[in-house]
Amino acid sequence: MSHTQTHHAYWDEQQLTPLIDALVARGWYAGERFLDAGLCQELHAELTRLEARQQLQEAAIGRGDERTLRRDIRGDAIHWLDRESLAQRRYLALMAELQQQINIALYLGLFEFEAHFAQYPPGAFYRKHYDSFRGRANRIVSTVLYLNPDWPEDGGGEMALYDEHDSELEVARVMPRAGTFVCFLADRIPHEVLPTRLPRTSIAGWFRRNASLGGLVDPAR
Repeated sequence: MSHTQTHHAYWDEQQLTPLIDALVARGWYAGERFLDAGLCQELHAELTRLEARQQLQEAAIGRGDERTLRRDIRGDAIHWLDRESLAQRRYLALMAELQQQINIALYLGLFEFEAHFAQYPPGAFYRKHYDSFRGRANRIVSTVLYLNPDWPEDGGGEMALYDEHDSELEVARVMPRAGTFVCFLADRIPHEVLPTRLPRTSIAGWFRRNASLGGLVDPAR
């Protein structure tokens, strides 16, 4: 089995074209059963172990000196992916392949991917926001992979996506079921995480392009 075929065993390759087309047409994509259930289970188990070892950190908002903890805005705890496990390496290999496909189709010049595990405890949410700001958009395409097995209809924790031109117009509401994958243009699509009733797990990631601010390369995160 070739290197490429090994990657394809972990995702639904037929969804790549609809993903690219959706990014072009409307700036966002959401697809169920995009990633292999077994890989999602391995990643979910790893996040559970990190939580048990108290290796998750409360997520902040803002960058650099402006970073603050605001539980009234954002309630998740995170752990940055570091390639330490086989499951992480498999997922990051898939994202590297997706990065290449997006670059071929959209000429975005994406050059790296950063991601972290995220867990929202019951009652947590993340108020409406953009992942990047126009004019300093080092994060170009955002991604979310959900890891929650057997998520019930009334579990809450959906991601609400809003129209690029009308931030009050909701265009999609995505259930955080294991294997569901969402990606969108980071500086154009406002979105929020609605309050969750159950512990909600995911991997949030960003395809980045190098951005120079005042002669300095934009920091990694």
